[in-house]
Amino acid sequence: MDRSKLYRRFRSLLIANRGEIAVRVIRTAKAMGLRTVAVYSEADCNALHVAMADEAVLLGPSRARDSYLNIERVIAAARECGAEAVHPGYGFLSENADFAKACLEAGLIFVGPTAEMMQAMGSKSGSKLLMEKAGVPLVPGYHGEAQDDATLARAAAKIGFPVLVKASAGGGGRGMRIVRTADELAASIESAKREAKAAFGDDRMLIEKLVESPRHIEVQVIGDSHGNLLSLFERECTLQRRHQKVVEEAPSPTLNAAQREAVCAAARKAAAAVSYVGAGTIEFVSDGRDVFFIEMNTRLQVEHPVTELVTGIDLVEWQLRVAAGEKLPMTQDQIALHGHAIEARVYAENPDRNFMPSVGTIRRWDMPEQSPGLRIDAGYREGDMVSPYYDAMLAKVIAWAPTRDGAIDRLGLALAESDIRGVVTNIPFLGALVGHPAVRANAIDTGFIERELTHLTASPKPPQDLELAAAVAAILSMEANVARDLARSPWGTAGWMPVGRRRRAFAFRDGQGNEHKLTLQYGNGPATLAIGNREMAFSTAPGISGGVDLTLHGIRSNVAAFMEGHELYLRTRNGRFELHWIDPFGGDDEEQVGEDRIVAPLPGTVVALLVEVGTKLEKGAPILTLEVMKMEQTLRAPFAGTLRALKCKVGDIVGEGIELAEIEAA
Repeated sequence: MDRSKLYRRFRSLLIANRGEIAVRVIRTAKAMGLRTVAVYSEADCNALHVAMADEAVLLGPSRARDSYLNIERVIAAARECGAEAVHPGYGFLSENADFAKACLEAGLIFVGPTAEMMQAMGSKSGSKLLMEKAGVPLVPGYHGEAQDDATLARAAAKIGFPVLVKASAGGGGRGMRIVRTADELAASIESAKREAKAAFGDDRMLIEKLVESPRHIEVQVIGDSHGNLLSLFERECTLQRRHQKVVEEAPSPTLNAAQREAVCAAARKAAAAVSYVGAGTIEFVSDGRDVFFIEMNTRLQVEHPVTELVTGIDLVEWQLRVAAGEKLPMTQDQIALHGHAIEARVYAENPDRNFMPSVGTIRRWDMPEQSPGLRIDAGYREGDMVSPYYDAMLAKVIAWAPTRDGAIDRLGLALAESDIRGVVTNIPFLGALVGHPAVRANAIDTGFIERELTHLTASPKPPQDLELAAAVAAILSMEANVARDLARSPWGTAGWMPVGRRRRAFAFRDGQGNEHKLTLQYGNGPATLAIGNREMAFSTAPGISGGVDLTLHGIRSNVAAFMEGHELYLRTRNGRFELHWIDPFGGDDEEQVGEDRIVAPLPGTVVALLVEVGTKLEKGAPILTLEVMKMEQTLRAPFAGTLRALKCKVGDIVGEGIELAEIEAA
């Protein structure tokens, strides 16, 4: 078909995605005067992207394969609402050539490359063959069509261990395993295939030589239908965990000007090999000396905002204009680099439980205000439900400054001022990561987070006087809210009496099990707080910018203090703290869970049973594997013993807290 016939101006856009990227696309589309249409699953009926769009169409049940991955249903939704174009976002169908073809056949403009370009570059195996012919340097590896176990084993042996086994389709670290010995290969391939099939519907594998201590460099490219192809400088995404990017920055602090020009030229050469149209990213890995092509992502990337902040270019706007057949509005020599940007991904996950995804209702959403140097891209808000069906990313915090140090400082402050309650998030972990001296010194590689994990997830410091006083202030504030009707009476305030004084005792337990006791004296005259043998003046007032203004010993501090039942969450100048209020009148019994039972930590699907009943287990031995939020989670023995019972089978869909196995202690 004549390519010119693929392009035309459009006035309505369907966004075939959810969460943060759907919100991001809707904002730019609306600014361009386009009518926006959201799609959603049953789990997302009240989601932010649904509320923001001009129209919204239900796709189907909560599981992605029944909704966001259902090509026929997405096309039908576009027809139902009269959409003329479809933006796929990232993830889901964004790199699915069949979806791009289906849009074309339905008369819809697909905001992205053609199916042919996607097939050529979207496959890691196919793109490597193409780059090999084009003379782009590659990591030694196998990217052939044969996928039988014997062929893959021979290829790995020829390459030499350690190797990296990874899915030919998709991205985000899913379907990827590091294999250091031949004995680990078969199980790693089986697990990677299973995860890739669930996430992308494609379990083809490729094998590469593992580059030790690597740096991850990628170049943003974009082309139009008139033969123009530009690179928009590079990003560095070296800070990763399980091959999943955590923090990204632009430009790379690793490259000098000559290296930057060389890698950008290589990226343009790679994209030109398929006459690429649309936004895409050419990814490279560096061993400190050489740079090797690893893959092309034929879509917008999660980390695109750092490129936008250092170039001043709205990539989504350019995508939409290119899709409408317009020429790129700038030439290569007009694209300039300004300052430095760094981004952190906020996930609903628990770093203290091996980053297990967290689900639930967001009861508090407190993010800093956006400013010229700070951008928040979020897909959720207070009251939204984080479900177990999709990727757990909630938001991205992106900071810009004239220098890298300035950008890091601004990002660190923004993370320190961010609070999301109701689900567990990685915000404290991100704060520790961004504040690590090695990150500031750029003394990192892709294995840095795993090596430093103990430090980055260290137990919080014990609470000091400020935190204990803040806990008392939180309780008094809660009680004042309950007794709001008495607020106009002097007897309804926390500390005034016409005569005499009263004493009130408080007790708290910190995360290490230590108990802290305080005594508040109040009434006629200033209130005082006794902590141990120290007594100090104490007063509180509502904070102008939220939180509580706490004055302790003559020093005023604005602190964040929230209560959920008997649990207190505090944020002070010393960091974040969690305390349990030992309420003498509140029924403080705590539920005890028997350690001989293995229960589902979250809703998920049982995908593998790894041992049989009667097997003797060492502590930490794998028992079964769950698929949760498109990621595999292996449940392990909490102590040495014998597997007494398995209470599930492969394929079972289990809810949170459901008993899956039982162990008898040795």
